[in-house]
Amino acid sequence: MFVLVEMTDTVRIPPWQFERKLNESIAEELNKKLANKVVYNVGLCICLYDITKLEDSYIFPGDGASHTKVHFRYVVFHPFLDEILIGQIKSCSQDGVHVSIGFFDDIVIPPESLQQPAKFDEAEQVWVWEYETEEGAHDLYMDIGEEIRFRVVDETFVDTSPTGPSSAEASTSNAVEEVQKKEAPYTLVGSISEPGLGLLSWWTNS
Repeated sequence: MFVLVEMTDTVRIPPWQFERKLNESIAEELNKKLANKVVYNVGLCICLYDITKLEDSYIFPGDGASHTKVHFRYVVFHPFLDEILIGQIKSCSQDGVHVSIGFFDDIVIPPESLQQPAKFDEAEQVWVWEYETEEGAHDLYMDIGEEIRFRVVDETFVDTSPTGPSSAEASTSNAVEEVQKKEAPYTLVGSISEPGLGLLSWWTNS
């Protein structure tokens, strides 16, 4: 679930922090910059693990701050494919079951990856597994807040870096529309379509 990623960055330390130890100032600046941010094709950054190398610091004309090239390792949330995770159902929609693991909410289990046969209950706004038994079908509801075990089957990174306007004629309404359509920078796709996966309550007695 968590991996150590080697990174390199140039860190700017303002003059009023010169009285502190360099390592402490750099660690604080790196966490300000990266913690709880998604790095494209890397994952969700959690916290600094350690600093492996500090290169020479420079002070440039017109800027009293020091600039130091830093080599460091960062703790990153990036589950490998086929990893089994446990989360909580955040919401359900026609697009599938949306899951949260507390610090990360952009997890979706599409309808085709649910235990089959499944149906969406419009009235309750939840997905239902129509579990077949000898006595007939039993409806097992995937209620919000329930703990769910799922397998990670895919991931999607979206580059959300700022870009310039596509044309000078872009209207304000178009800009508002773009904000509403903003995608999550990092999304996991899960599956529960195999024995042992799904709500924990389904498998407690087996």
